[in-house]
Amino acid sequence: MNTPLVVGNWKMHGSQAECAALARQIVRALGKQRGQSSASVVIAPPFTALTAAARAIKNSSVGLAAQNCHWEERGAFTGEVSPVMLSELGCGYVILGHSERRHIFHETDLEIQKRLGAALRAGMRAILCVGETLDERQSGQTFKVIGQQLRIALKGMVKDGINQVEIAYEPVWAIGTGQNATSTQVAQVHKRIRQALVKAFGSDGETVRILYGGSVKPENAKELADTPDVAGFLVGGASLKVETFMPIVRAFSHK
Repeated sequence: MNTPLVVGNWKMHGSQAECAALARQIVRALGKQRGQSSASVVIAPPFTALTAAARAIKNSSVGLAAQNCHWEERGAFTGEVSPVMLSELGCGYVILGHSERRHIFHETDLEIQKRLGAALRAGMRAILCVGETLDERQSGQTFKVIGQQLRIALKGMVKDGINQVEIAYEPVWAIGTGQNATSTQVAQVHKRIRQALVKAFGSDGETVRILYGGSVKPENAKELADTPDVAGFLVGGASLKVETFMPIVRAFSHK
């Protein structure tokens, strides 16, 4: 079984100094608690702090992720960052299709597909986010929506490419709203995601890590970590303080 993965998505928070300090705190905390968690840890600072964070985690087990990337290596794309540039900074991962990118910045499934392919070609692992809105859940469209997001994003995947992808289920209605998905709801969606992956990729689809990412915090991390087919977390606000992030990482200590 793959090692669980806990990703801290810092979003648009933190100066270079603040992000470097938090990264160092996480490295120190992991060092002190060695053996208390079986999870791998990745941090995703804002673009401006990637270099500072990379220096702070150098020679540690903590991985570095970008929060998005463009689908071209270079060109006239003002304001965009290519996966090749991110890889050069030390990013081994990139978050793609986050609900905020889909719903605030209107990224389409096809654009996310192109970003994912570019990230894999640059040698990075992709953390592909999928999830439904409250209206979609209430109208019984959850599995249809997520199935389409997966199908389009993963279409044309190169051979063995799925082995470089993590899937993060993040119900839009449970992100920063105070509402929480129950472990039963999470298990149902993760089961459907697994079935879709196996149908599309055979045995390779059985080993893809499926993370959960809807308002994960210390209070619910243990229950969620015990949920079938939850192989990690994509953590937002609770990853901005070592005091709230580390208990989430330790939720997988018994796995």
